[in-house]
Amino acid sequence: MHNLRQYEVPLHRYMAMMDLQERNERLFYKLLIDNVEELLPVVYTPTVGEACQKYGSIFRRPQGLYISLKEKGKILEVLKNWPEKSIQVIVVTDGERILGLGDLGCQGMGIPVGKLSLYTALGGVRPSSCLPITIDVGTNNEKLLNDEFYIGLKQKRAAGQEYAELLEEFMRAVKQNYGEKVLVQFEDFANHNAFDLLEKYSSSHLVFNDDIQGTASVVLAGLLASLKLVGGTLADHTFLFLGAGEAGTGIAELIALEISKQTKAPVEKTRKKIWLVDSKGLIVSSRLESLQHFKKPWAHEHEPVKTLLDAVKAIKPTVLIGSSGAGKTFTKEVVETMASLNEKPLILALSNPTSQSECTAEEAYTWSKGKAIFASGSPFDPVEYEGKVFVPGQANNAYIFPGFGLGLIISGAIRVRDEMLLAASEALAAQVSQENYDKGLIYPPFSNIRKISAHIAAKVATKAYDLGLASHLPRPKDLVKYAESCMYSPGYRSYR
Repeated sequence: MHNLRQYEVPLHRYMAMMDLQERNERLFYKLLIDNVEELLPVVYTPTVGEACQKYGSIFRRPQGLYISLKEKGKILEVLKNWPEKSIQVIVVTDGERILGLGDLGCQGMGIPVGKLSLYTALGGVRPSSCLPITIDVGTNNEKLLNDEFYIGLKQKRAAGQEYAELLEEFMRAVKQNYGEKVLVQFEDFANHNAFDLLEKYSSSHLVFNDDIQGTASVVLAGLLASLKLVGGTLADHTFLFLGAGEAGTGIAELIALEISKQTKAPVEKTRKKIWLVDSKGLIVSSRLESLQHFKKPWAHEHEPVKTLLDAVKAIKPTVLIGSSGAGKTFTKEVVETMASLNEKPLILALSNPTSQSECTAEEAYTWSKGKAIFASGSPFDPVEYEGKVFVPGQANNAYIFPGFGLGLIISGAIRVRDEMLLAASEALAAQVSQENYDKGLIYPPFSNIRKISAHIAAKVATKAYDLGLASHLPRPKDLVKYAESCMYSPGYRSYR
């Protein structure tokens, strides 16, 4: 740790960590587990974003498995080349929408590698059971196409039938090679593909999209926890989103499902409490014809509203959620309006990395005069305002997906269902202590993440057994203990 701390530049620290992972895997995980709050921003967002942008230039040893268009018809053979044979989790990307940074093509490999190191460190999944994959279908990023160090195919992205056939072959090969129970996590695909892939394969494979479902689950957990601070039930709140892509619509749908579960009202009705703003303004029913299919459920009756500020004034939300990938969009006027409408406005700026965050923690607390309850996607330092210290929460998917994946693995689940996501959210919210609430936190600290993951895994596994989707029988008596016993721990013997 002393040596790592000598690096001033986060990217250098990232490179040192990647070298360590290659050289001494056990030590890498020991460090990451023991110093999770310090090293999480290095191996994951925000630093991993910069690493992906410069991946070709900092490339030393290959990580993960690359499957390109050139391997069409031979994907099963390529999978068989991977030295580890019993794989439990695959994280796969095509690099088209990396964080809020756009199309990084083949250089998106940093994301599956980073995600899987968190599956191990935070969720205790064995490193040998994890397989990072990048599907290289080209890139539309001109800068990369002209970059001499770009490591991928130098061609425009394949789309349509060619793309669908490659993915179809990939999903078939995965099932054929690793069986029914391998978890395939789709990561950082572009909106249009992400929804289609999830819809297409969720009935035949064990698939999970962290951008749609993981984000939704972690945000719902924060909302459930925040009710202790703001009072009332989820159904009492009005939600306004900036950004109606994968994250925005995913979160919105899970909130609607949770309200529906609590109030027994149909989900069509509970959606009416949730409004979304996209690049063209408030999503309303008069725009129905031109909307993409995943936005249609959110088009409610209202006159057209062009800007976010006007939408805040018109809708009067109690909760404002940013999932736009566009930085600096929660302006002073927006935050001040939220604070004038609410005693304790809930403001979530979820876009990553830090540069794309809708507003900073300092802005949220200062502009709302200390009234806001704030959480963000990337980490922010505590803020002092008028003598009081505010600690911003981090709505980081790393709270959910490692425990979620562990729960699916220990139960031998064969499909993912929304009920499991709700169970994961409720389990995370239950881990927030009074001491955390006193600091204004709506998420527990990352320092106990492995304990949190075990509780989430137990709840997810319970749901899998209840729904008849678990294949690991008989059902263990104490699922929390069982989850803990299954977790990989990189121990060192003490000889003194």
